[in-house]
Amino acid sequence: MSGRIPDSFIEALLARSDIVELIERRVPLKRAGSEFQACCPFHDEKTPSFTVSPKKQFYHCFGCGAHGSAIGFLMQYEGLEFLDAVEEMARAAGLEMPVSGSQQPRPDAGLYEMLAACAKFYGEELKNHPTAIEYLRGRGLSGEITREFEIGYAPSGWDGVIKKLGTNAEKLAQLKQAGMLSEGKSGSYDKFRDRIMFPIHDRRGRVIAFGGRALSDDGPKYLNSPETTLYHKGRELYGLYIARQRAGRLDHIIVVEGYMDVVALAQFGFRNVVATSGTATTPVQVEMLFRAADTVVFCFDGDKAGRKAAWRALEATLPKLREGLQAKFLLLPDGEDPDSMVREHGKEVFARLIEKARPLSEFFFEHFTARVNLGSLDGRARLVEQTQPFIESLPAGIFQDMMVARLETLAQHRLHTQAQVVPATTHQARLRGKPVQKRTPMRTAMAHLVQNPSLVEQLEGVDELAGLGNDEIQGVEIFRELVDFCAQRPNITTAQLIELWHGHPALPHLQKLAIWHLPGEEELQAQEFVDAVNRIRLCWVEILLSRVTNIIEQREEYRALQKRQQELKKQLDSHPS
Repeated sequence: MSGRIPDSFIEALLARSDIVELIERRVPLKRAGSEFQACCPFHDEKTPSFTVSPKKQFYHCFGCGAHGSAIGFLMQYEGLEFLDAVEEMARAAGLEMPVSGSQQPRPDAGLYEMLAACAKFYGEELKNHPTAIEYLRGRGLSGEITREFEIGYAPSGWDGVIKKLGTNAEKLAQLKQAGMLSEGKSGSYDKFRDRIMFPIHDRRGRVIAFGGRALSDDGPKYLNSPETTLYHKGRELYGLYIARQRAGRLDHIIVVEGYMDVVALAQFGFRNVVATSGTATTPVQVEMLFRAADTVVFCFDGDKAGRKAAWRALEATLPKLREGLQAKFLLLPDGEDPDSMVREHGKEVFARLIEKARPLSEFFFEHFTARVNLGSLDGRARLVEQTQPFIESLPAGIFQDMMVARLETLAQHRLHTQAQVVPATTHQARLRGKPVQKRTPMRTAMAHLVQNPSLVEQLEGVDELAGLGNDEIQGVEIFRELVDFCAQRPNITTAQLIELWHGHPALPHLQKLAIWHLPGEEELQAQEFVDAVNRIRLCWVEILLSRVTNIIEQREEYRALQKRQQELKKQLDSHPS
């Protein structure tokens, strides 16, 4: 159920890893009874509501709802993909990642080594080229910032990297595969020449590509690595790894267009800045941004290209705006970019601009109202026609409701959209908080089993329920599957169970049950579990009794009909026509 990695490896990895130790290296924990507590790293709070359970190997925040295993914590806190989080934990636990035919081949480790060597080469070359050093100083960059971002210099020759690192056929092939070479009539030559080099790191800090800023007029001003097996520009953000290393979970994150913007803002103390590496913002990048911070500020130039980039970012952001997340937009004056703005006007001015960045809703409606005449029926109808598809792409929730209400005000018309087909009770529940699931015997039994899989040993099996479907007892099919699963692994933890059900349709339901509050000592909880299962069995017996009763009634009705049939035949036989 865990995808490309065998379930047995996930189970072993979580068994060898301690979630308390893993989280405590990143968040200070304090013991509270049998669990540990802290202020949640995923949202602002003064009173701790973030708990970590050594028994379950599971974390949960009662404030924002964040929860999961050690793998899930690494994904959410470090912004890693599932496979990267597993690799990180495996390395710490001393386990070797499995290789099987069902797995997609991982990129060659030799490419990472080659790109790291390229970054080192460019760094050494920078020291030997005063012109490049003076350029960086002229842009206001210190040696400390230059070293932190591993900025270097690609010499102007055609074969500097080839001579240094392409020492044999294998190394030359790696340079080509890593996107460091171009091909001409005379063969391969260095792709980057006479450029300030900005290494691009992945979420684990490995160099996967480069961006190069020209020092001369030879070629384009900025040149980026091509896409390779390691680098997909729509899935990476320049500067994210460095920002997360310094601050972990960020209060907010600023998105700009260029490498130099990121580095210049870092020089002035803005350590929460990333760039999209020369591509329009993608949904994948938006997901990464919201893993790093709850608030994202898109800061682009105020020219036509900047406005286009901002709108593309808004389109990618809309479907990702879950409750608790927000996006803002700052378009700088014409002729200014973040680099020039902060150097010419100072840190305080730029900070105030960021604080005054426009909310997504304001930027959204301004974009459309500037193109229609709200004073006419046609104009307002056009506004609804243009905006409605975007609003319906928002996740259902309060923000979507408020966007609909704002559109209705502007259009002076009551709408009938998918966003409004929500019962009033649901709106009220949102205002009060997350709705609480009713504690049925089925949910109670499953919650106990998810939180303590060893309770399966209290049962004699539930084979008797095999004749029932979800239409008769809701959830019975998942319950039987869960019982069979736990019977095979009675000693697993909650975290292992959740990860091994990764990708199963019932996973969201089990995750909710994993954080249910089940008070009482272990003996009392075990009895509550058995009682809940017995109530399910009682329901099963009553269903069978109903079936039998129906059969008996049908038989009696059948006999009565047979008797009536015989009587009618006799009457007809006694009066032949």
